[in-house]
Amino acid sequence: QAYVSYTNIAALTHLAAKPGWEITSVLDDIKIWTREEGDVLSLKVEMQVKMSSHLAFSILSDFTFCQQWDKLFLTCEVLQAVNEDEKIYYITSPPMTGHKPRDFVILVSQRQPCKPSEPYIVAVKSVTLTSRPPSPEYCRSEIPCAGFQINSESNSSCMVYFFGQVTSGVMPYLAANLTGLSKSIEDTAVECVKFLE
Repeated sequence: QAYVSYTNIAALTHLAAKPGWEITSVLDDIKIWTREEGDVLSLKVEMQVKMSSHLAFSILSDFTFCQQWDKLFLTCEVLQAVNEDEKIYYITSPPMTGHKPRDFVILVSQRQPCKPSEPYIVAVKSVTLTSRPPSPEYCRSEIPCAGFQINSESNSSCMVYFFGQVTSGVMPYLAANLTGLSKSIEDTAVECVKFLE
């Protein structure tokens, strides 16, 4: 268990530190970068939020709130609270045209910074849970690595970075062109900032 949560945090930290991000969209307080490597597309979304980093962290680390700002969350339930920093969630997504609705079993690991210069981290990855096997009515989907890093700027503002990896298997769900994808990410980021503030 400790190893899985460590690799979850480490994978996100590693993704965030990779070079070669290309900026694809700038909108007021939101910037979107992409990075391609083989058949994996990585996304980075930067959001300027007017609230303390600790408060943003406490909201973003509770995934049951996501339904209020992310259209991809139809339902979200906590399957298991592993400890105070790790929870396993079961999430369903609405169906896209011609596809079954998707479902996910994810581990969310959260870490507070040890030093003021370090970010708060909320890391996400898919896990297998015998008590929640795939069901025929859903298409079980994988999240290889995703999450948030939150950097404090002042007592009342912070930078929230969302990272996500999209493999070719999830690509059909996203607009074929990046413009459409950027637009839907932008809309979601705008809703996220609104919800936080």
